[in-house]
Amino acid sequence: MYESCIEACDDCARACDMCASACLREEDPKMMAQCIALDIDCAALCRTAAGFMARGSKLAAELCSMCAAMCDACAQECGQHPMQHCQDCAAACRRCADECRRMAASGMGAGASAGQGMRGGMAAH
Repeated sequence: MYESCIEACDDCARACDMCASACLREEDPKMMAQCIALDIDCAALCRTAAGFMARGSKLAAELCSMCAAMCDACAQECGQHPMQHCQDCAAACRRCADECRRMAASGMGAGASAGQGMRGGMAAH
């Protein structure tokens, strides 16, 4: 049930990490400070949301809602920059925001079957 959202969160976290790293190598990294800061925050929140879903936490829906808002902010910032790493990050953030909103709207909660299902799915990775 959570697999596509967890995958989107993991993909977004990686894209944000790559974007932040690439921004630091830009000619004027100070100009990219807001992008880098949002990338770092977004990556951290995406990883946290993925963990909450994997564990079937009762608070996963609320965290996914926050994650969607964070991804929207990061996508907006990255989308303003022409560099490919920023554009790739913005796309990953948009996908993650959509998936997180969908999962939050579904009212996912903790449950033995949800948590067990994800443990089995995650073991395959």
